[in-house]
Amino acid sequence: MSNETKQLIVFDLGGEEFGVKITKVQEIIRMKELTQLPNASEFMAGIINLRGDIISVIDLRKRFGVEQKETKKTRIIIVEMDNQDVGLIVDSVSEVLRIEPADIEDAPERIAGIKDDYLKGIGKVDDRIIILLDLDQLLTTEEKIELENASQNVNDEDIA
Repeated sequence: MSNETKQLIVFDLGGEEFGVKITKVQEIIRMKELTQLPNASEFMAGIINLRGDIISVIDLRKRFGVEQKETKKTRIIIVEMDNQDVGLIVDSVSEVLRIEPADIEDAPERIAGIKDDYLKGIGKVDDRIIILLDLDQLLTTEEKIELENASQNVNDEDIA
């Protein structure tokens, strides 16, 4: 890990706080109507049309096995994952947070039932614990291919 201060977007999911590097975040939008895709993985919520771009959306609650609930605070964070824009459904987005490298520890084997592959570390800020996600490790290779195909197939079809 580098020695420079990291800026994170902090979001809530099932009562836990998670963080992703601000440089990976394109924008944060309100929940909107999703188009379901047939034969998609359970965590694939569907696709959205964002100003003419088709974006695949992942439901992080399903991905992490967290109880499903949608509120007025539910948001879609548009992130860059493996060179494509992907939406992540989260319970709420709370803040932009600066965190010093000294306040980040390596992630334990498993946290909150989450496989450690997509954990970058644990940030400790005051009495809070923020789980840092590695977006590029969030999906398996097969799931990344499915995600890519989902948005490609829709973009390739002429939508009348």
